[in-house]
Amino acid sequence: MRTNTPIYQRVADELRAEIADGTRPPGSQLPTEAELQEKYGATRYTVRQGLAALVNEGLIVSRRPLGYFVREIHPMVYRPQQEFRRKQPDLDIFTQLLADEGNGRQPSQDIEVSIVQPNNTTRDRLKLQEGELLAARRRTRYIDGEPYNINDSYVRLSFVQDSEYMSPVDVARGTNQVLADLGKPLIRALDEIYVRMPKPDEVARLKLGPGTPVAEHIVTTYTFNDEPVQVTVNIVPGDRHVIVFERTREWPPTEQGETS
Repeated sequence: MRTNTPIYQRVADELRAEIADGTRPPGSQLPTEAELQEKYGATRYTVRQGLAALVNEGLIVSRRPLGYFVREIHPMVYRPQQEFRRKQPDLDIFTQLLADEGNGRQPSQDIEVSIVQPNNTTRDRLKLQEGELLAARRRTRYIDGEPYNINDSYVRLSFVQDSEYMSPVDVARGTNQVLADLGKPLIRALDEIYVRMPKPDEVARLKLGPGTPVAEHIVTTYTFNDEPVQVTVNIVPGDRHVIVFERTREWPPTEQGETS
């Protein structure tokens, strides 16, 4: 039976199917380029085209000079709703989420603090006046030494100047508590999630492979009187996270209406 499918596409399709059905499990080595050339009667360039497609999809990795391997993925469960449900006030939320998984993986983070000009993401959400500056806490978070996600927070400089918020170290009680102690308790959050390809600086910070999409989770938090205080931009690579939201429905319903 003849097919019009290009050979490089056949290489990619058949290997992809074997990865999907478990024939080639995570961590296993793929056939060598020479073996694939012989199997498909193809040139090395054609075989490499097929392998490159799988690299760009995030399914395999190249480990020269050993060859190509099925990518091993150990996703973190990312629970945005846990920010307001901290079990231990002296435990960073990232550390707490990882501890809840109970698998012994070790968290760490790099923290940078700076004074920045607002951008389109922060200006409107924080309702800033002309000339207002922001304090930025930029965190790159790691699991077992591998960068996993980005957590960058922005507040008005006038709110936090000369406070712990401006210290480039982990604040054990949490920066949300620092804001509360400064008279800006955060009691409501608006979550926005966008799925896109990463920007160059995100690729560098997270050491992302080709073709890896990210979820951009923007959180705007407010005080009791609906004053916007903080914008946090989380960059969550799609190959390293499972995003989990938990919802509870009031029962019995208090209003008449359609149920589903």
